[in-house]
Formats: sequence, structure tokens, C-alpha cells
Amino acid sequence: MTSGKLAIVTGASTGIGFELAHVAAKDGYDLIVVADEPLIEAAAKDFRQHGTQVEAVEADLSTLEGVDRLLNAAGGRQIDLLCANAGRGVGHAFLEQDVADWRKVIDTNITGTLYLLQKVLRPMVARNDGKVLITGSIAGFIPGAFHAVYNGSKAFIDSFADAIRNEIKDSEGVTVTTLMPGATDTEFFERADMLDTKVGQQEKDDPAKVAQDGWDALMAGKAHIISGWKNKVQAAAAHVAPASMLAEQHRHMAEPGSDKK
Repeated sequence: MTSGKLAIVTGASTGIGFELAHVAAKDGYDLIVVADEPLIEAAAKDFRQHGTQVEAVEADLSTLEGVDRLLNAAGGRQIDLLCANAGRGVGHAFLEQDVADWRKVIDTNITGTLYLLQKVLRPMVARNDGKVLITGSIAGFIPGAFHAVYNGSKAFIDSFADAIRNEIKDSEGVTVTTLMPGATDTEFFERADMLDTKVGQQEKDDPAKVAQDGWDALMAGKAHIISGWKNKVQAAAAHVAPASMLAEQHRHMAEPGSDKK
């Protein structure tokens, strides 16, 4: 790798993470990109077209060992920017889900993400320099009937990011930005077994636009960005509507077979 600035982008094989890695490379960052599938190698070839150094890591970020493998790839080099984007969902009713499936969501979205953030933020705060983008979701504002574990995990991440931002506020050279997209046109819904739902079939946001919104907010040092005006309206409504109403609305979008109703 070169002596330029280094960015880590997780969940970079597809979707928002793939687009974030493209933007980072275009902006001159060397990259370490990671995903839990071999496709990350092909993605890395795409990112190299921008002329920066790119290292691909295949690792399961739901495990501490996977996060350590990612961090070891830096070889002790300073990490200037982190896009903590990796996430996972699981559809259907909670009582029907296998324990292994919902644990994977929690371990990916929460445990692995927190471990990575702690490891990266400590040296950033020590030197008072660094940028972090955390992919939360407007789902964190909504009780997610038939997607309950995912929405709950994003509620945790949205809240956690706000808390950590306050804890390190004296380190003015370090910024933590939360990107909160809505339904985005990625492989997420297929992987969550939600293609037979209304939300799985509806028109979704462009991941390239979502990624650019997140990157622009990150570069500006903003605390939050909700990508898309419809999502801004939905998030605002979620702050005033009763939880029971929000859960029922989510049910109509995420219940299996709702695409036919």
C-alpha cells in the first residue's frame, strides 16, 4: 500500500458499501474492503480502476476473529476513515426464526460493529484525527413487525452512535456520522428472505445516491444524514406516531405474502 490516507469499508461487495468504496477510492483513499463472501475480490478489482491501492479481505464480521482479521490487514498502518456499513437482516415472524439466524443479525449489526468501532476509534481519539461513518437506518425508528430483530438492532446502532458522538466530543478532530437510509435497491431483501413482501417488491432508493449522501455528510462532519426526502418524512412521522400504529404499518410492508395483498 502507499503512504496516502487509508479507509476501511465493510460490507463492500455489494449495495451501499460497494458504492461507498467507489466514492472513497475516487477521493484518493487507499482501501481495505471486506465482506463475508468471495465476491469481495471481484469488487476490489472495480475499485482499483480509480488508481488507489485496494486490499480485499473475506471475513465474517459477526465474529471478533473476523474483525481482528480485517484490522490485521492494515499491517499497523493508520486508519484514517472507517465506513462501518456491514449489516444483515432476517425476515418472517420472530417465533419462527432459528436462533442461529437472529443471532447472526445481532452479532453482525451490533457486536461486530461495536468491536470494530472501539478498535478504530481509540487511536483516532488518541491522535485527535479521523472520520467514521456508521450505517444505521430509519428502521431504527420503527417497530419492525416481521423484521423485528433487524429494526431493533438499528435502533441500538442509531442510539449508540449518538451516545459515542457525545462521549468523544472533546476530540474535535474525530467525527462520527450516522447514515440512515430507507429501503435501498440492494441484495438485502433477497438475503433476508423478504422477496415475497411488499417492501421487498416496491421501488427502492439508488444505493449510489445513498452512498454519496452519506459520504458528503461524512466529509462535512455532520452528525446524521437521512438519505431521501420520503425517508425524511417517514422518520419525522415515526417520532410522533404511536408505536402500535407504526408496528401495524410495518406489518403491512414486511409480512410474508404482503406483496400479493
